[in-house]
Amino acid sequence: MTLLFKRIIEDVNAVRERDPAARNFWEVFFLYPGVKAIRMHRRAHFYYKHNLKFLARYVSQKAVRKTGIEIHPGATIGRRLVIDHGVGIVIGETTIIGDDVLIYQQVTLGGTGKDTGKRHPTIGNNVIIGAGAKVLGNINIGDNVRIGAGSVVVEDVPEHSTVVGIPGRVVHQQC
Repeated sequence: MTLLFKRIIEDVNAVRERDPAARNFWEVFFLYPGVKAIRMHRRAHFYYKHNLKFLARYVSQKAVRKTGIEIHPGATIGRRLVIDHGVGIVIGETTIIGDDVLIYQQVTLGGTGKDTGKRHPTIGNNVIIGAGAKVLGNINIGDNVRIGAGSVVVEDVPEHSTVVGIPGRVVHQQC
């Protein structure tokens, strides 16, 4: 079994564990747009890393049309990402996402338009990003962070924190 196929199985099982509406493996595999977007991203990312940039963008744009989820093929996505109700999600080119991350609808992991090089956020492991949140710029979001719905985060967030508001501010940090 190839590594890509193993990762897809992990992605599907992660959705089944976190979504009480997920009835079985095949339903999630074939019908969940978040899983479809991640599956297509993994293929596009492979092409991107092998300097097949046009083919990578073709696959990613096809994914946008099918799912409403835009993930740049250059973005690095860890294991077991769950995209729940994913319409309107945008993930920029230099974004790095850790393992076991949960992202809700209308989230943007984007740039500010001011930077060059690494210009998108790095998201740690076991992070939850609420609906409509915007995480912008070359910032680091620590492990085990919760970002509230509608928040706009433009500064680093330490691990084990909860962030809410515009601009996002830490309202709880576990030691």
